[in-house]
Amino acid sequence: MEKDINNKFDEKIEDLKKNLPKMTKGVNCCELTLTSVLDVLGVDSYLFHNLAMPLAGGFGGYKAKDGWQGACGAVTGACAAIGVIMGGDKKMDDGQMAMAYLKAAKYCTDFEQEFESVVCSHLCGVDFSTPEGFTQYQKNGVWEKTCNKFVIWAVNHVRKLTKKDLRNKW
Repeated sequence: MEKDINNKFDEKIEDLKKNLPKMTKGVNCCELTLTSVLDVLGVDSYLFHNLAMPLAGGFGGYKAKDGWQGACGAVTGACAAIGVIMGGDKKMDDGQMAMAYLKAAKYCTDFEQEFESVVCSHLCGVDFSTPEGFTQYQKNGVWEKTCNKFVIWAVNHVRKLTKKDLRNKW
């Protein structure tokens, strides 16, 4: 079983490497990260896509009055995927919840070490809280050049961090 799920992750990552850079419409780092992991697990529902889509705008595209900006979708989507993996098909108890928090925090620390930030605008160089920022993102090909790599790294790193949970629950 463990070999099978690792093979599925390998196949998914190869598919992402091949296809993500070419995507030009409907790209959403949170949704792509979360649903790529769910696809490997054989769990899919429009509800997950609908859940993940606004996370990108609510986190990554958000800019507070005092300047705080939100996390990259590959970070938020991966944290959601960690919760799904660790919870399995049942609601997590308090102990599992604490472990999920710790794994998500570890993921965020690792992401920041790898890419020097978890903040969307710092990573992609545009401010999504303005229409001009979104236009700049598309015009400059930031997805093709930069952001898709975060999703690929995220899917692979979620696998590494949840290896035991994947083996035990999936």
